Parts: sequence; structure tokens; C-alpha cells
Amino acid sequence: MLTRLLALVAGAACVFGFAPFAVPLVTIAALFVLFHLWSRATPREAGILGFAFGVGLFGVGVSWVYIALETFGGMPTPVAVIATAGFVAYLALWPALAGWVAARLTPPDSWARLAAAAAAFMLTEWLRGLVFTGFGWLAIGYAELPSAGAWPLAGYAPVGGVFLVTLAVCACAAAAAGVAHALAAYHARQAVAALGVIAGIAVAGALLLRVEWTQPHGAPVAISLLQGNVQQADKFRKDFLPRTYELYDELLRLSQGRIVVMPESAYPQFADEIPAAVFQRLADTARARDGLVLTGFFVAEPGSPGEGERIHNSVASFGAAPPQLYFKHHLVPFGESIPLKPLTGWFINRVLAIPLADQAPGPASQPPFEVAGQRLAVNICYEDVFGAELIPAARAATILVNVTNDAWYGRSIAARQHNQIGAMRALETGRPMLRATNTGITSAIAHDGRVISQLPWFTRGILEADVTGRTGDTLYMRVGDWLAAGLAALALVAAALIGRRRRSSPPENR
Repeated sequence: MLTRLLALVAGAACVFGFAPFAVPLVTIAALFVLFHLWSRATPREAGILGFAFGVGLFGVGVSWVYIALETFGGMPTPVAVIATAGFVAYLALWPALAGWVAARLTPPDSWARLAAAAAAFMLTEWLRGLVFTGFGWLAIGYAELPSAGAWPLAGYAPVGGVFLVTLAVCACAAAAAGVAHALAAYHARQAVAALGVIAGIAVAGALLLRVEWTQPHGAPVAISLLQGNVQQADKFRKDFLPRTYELYDELLRLSQGRIVVMPESAYPQFADEIPAAVFQRLADTARARDGLVLTGFFVAEPGSPGEGERIHNSVASFGAAPPQLYFKHHLVPFGESIPLKPLTGWFINRVLAIPLADQAPGPASQPPFEVAGQRLAVNICYEDVFGAELIPAARAATILVNVTNDAWYGRSIAARQHNQIGAMRALETGRPMLRATNTGITSAIAHDGRVISQLPWFTRGILEADVTGRTGDTLYMRVGDWLAAGLAALALVAAALIGRRRRSSPPENR
């Protein structure tokens, strides 16, 4: 029970490696504890320890889901508690699977076990970002990118994305556990070798950070990011809509940018419900600056026979260039789409009070918005969690733009975690990332993942920034997540083969 409690505490402590706490060494220390516990465990016990670690990590790290369900989703408190606990338990199954696999394939108290632990943890984290449409939040690699600038291991992001960073972190943690085991057994050479592995991984990452994977494109362009700070309780109220028009008119008038970006669903209505005068003011202001205004609202399209309307969460541009429209492609399950609708539709529509919860995805490939010699690849809210899905748009663009509304999660740590995720997308693609949010965190992020500037949380304001677009491909934009997944799979297979040979060898030869 003490070891399981230790795994639980290590998982909870791991959250302090991520924003807003941003102490990257904590994640390595937490994984060191987990891998040390796995090193002597049976497959069953390793699975239990992994589950306890996951409950700690996700129970603390994504507890904000409860706020969306109960406070703003209208779910009864007991049901919201059960739903949140069930979600955390599901996420905890992934590190449980990693522990079980590592212990099943390799003998205890061996270097093969530690290597398998690192590889299996990364592979299950990658799978967590794919299965059931994926939930890649709190991938370990994000912790290596505090807002002040990347730590050495983040240098692997432009090579193999956040999951290669995760693999590097796991490898360091496994090697550190190996150092502890070697010192306990008085094997100085093994300890020195493991320290050399850690140093080599860190130095290589630091050198990769110095590589300029992309090149500046064109002159800097003035950008204005608007943060309306409309409270979630007010956002969809019909009587509040006139005030919404007024406050964004005022922010637009005060802004200075040639390109102005408004948050996700800045106008929480369908396009045909928004007064034409509102759109006209946006277009007139943008044309006067020879630029664009990007704003969010919903679009309803006729569906196929028997299907009904198709509702899209969208971003549209108004101004000097011909109007363009982007439809959100990767929807949030149960928030924007209804999985297994014949079975779960009644629950979403009757128990939850989430507006427009049954939306349709836009095309997977959509052209960037073009203005001022730059090409803007737009993504909406949760979409920026999926790095590999953004690669085609990033290759066609010079600047990434994310619009979001994290007001769903109140004053929790979700918004700061989300900003850190956006910074990783910038580092992976070598493109600046602009984030316009309703209540925060609105920020301008450089191509190397540094947060250049941001607005205070839960305030109304304008973030002005001069941004230079970038062209060229990072290695990650060519190989996606497959490099990290392939390396981890090879490491896991190698560890299993070495472990099998060790099991079959006579004791005197071990």
C-alpha cells in the first residue's frame, strides 16, 4: 500500500512540472519514482502502480473537467463527480498499461526493464492521443517548455514533436533509476554509464535548440489579439448579445493591428442571426488598414437528405482579401460532438446544458487565410492539442493562429496548460503562434516556443504585437509522430529480446 501511495503522490506531483507551476525537473523526478517502483514489480503490481500514478496525474491535472460539466454544463453535482472520476480513471489506464507491458516483457531488476518502462510509457501516451479521437493533454513533453523559454530536452520537439520530447524525458528518468540501482549494488561503472546517457540526451537536446529550422518570411506585420472577457454565464444569453457587439466594436476601434484576431465564437450565434451592420463594421475597419479581421461564430449548412442541418464552429475573415471561412475539424467529444449518438444523445441533450453540442466537422484540409504577404493557418480551441494534425496547415502557412474560449474551465489551471500546448506547436513547426482567447490566456508566441507577450487573465484588453512569419520545414513536419513512435517501439522490442535472453541464460552467466 505504501508503494501504491508513493506512485499516487508521484503522479500528483508531476502536475507541478507543467504550467502554471512550470518546474520541468519535477516530471523527471516523478517518472524516476514510478520507474523505480516498476523495476521490481510483477506485471499485475506494475499495472496497479501505473494506475495509481495516472490517478494522481490526471486527478490533479485535469480536475477542471468538473467545472465544465457542473458549473457551466448544468450536470447535477453527483453525476458530475462520477463523470469526472470516470474520465480520470480511463486516462489512468494508459500508464497502467505501460507498467503491465514493461513488467510482462522484461525480467525484474534489469536495465531491460527500465528501457521498456521508458518506451512503453511514451507509446501509451501517444496512443492516448489517438484512441477515441484522442486526449493528448498533459503529455509529459509539454513540461519541458516553460513560458520563459525551452529547456534542453525541448530541443527534440522540431525533430519528432512533443512525443519525442516525452521519450527523452522518460529515457532520462529511466537512466536516473538505473544510476540509483547501480550505486545500491556498488556498480560504479554502470552508474557512470547511465549518467553519461543522461548527459548525452541533454546535450543533444540543447544543441538541437540552437538549430534554426525555419526562415523569416516578409516584413513584420502588426497584429492585434482581442480578449473580450465575456463570462461563460453571460456568453450565450440573448439579452447580452448587444453588449457583446458593443465591446468588440470598442476593442476593434482601439486596436492598431493590420491583422485583428477575435476569440472563438466571439459572436455566439449563427451567421444569419448576426446583424449585417456588425460584419460591415469589421470589413470597413480591416479595409481601411489594408488588412483582415478574423472572428468566430457558427454556420449552419443544409445536410444530406434525412441528416438535418450541419452546424460548424467557424472562423471567418473580413477585409482587404476575399472573405475566407474555416470550419473546425477536430471536435470535442460530448462537448461539440455526440459519440454513439443513438445511445448517448439523450444524455447530452437532456442532462447537459452545453449549447450546440451536436456539430459537424469541417474538412481535414483547408487553405490558410492570406493577407499582408502572410498565410495564416487557423485552428480552433482543442485542435491545437493534436500536433500531427496541424502539420499540413502549418506547411502551407507562415503563422499559426489559435482562437479559443477556456472560460468553460473557470479560474482553473486549464487555460495556462493550454497556452503551454500552443507554445509546443510553435516550437514543433518553427512558426509563430497567435492565441486570441475570450478570458485568457491571450498570447503571442515566437517560433521557438517563447511567450513574447500575453494579456492578464480575466481582463478585457488588446494584445499588440509585431510578428514575422516563417517558412521552411522542421523535421517534425516531415515525419510527424511516427519517428518518436518508431523509436519507442524499437526500444521496447529490443528490451523484450534482451530480457528474454537474460531469463533463459543460466544464473552464473547473468
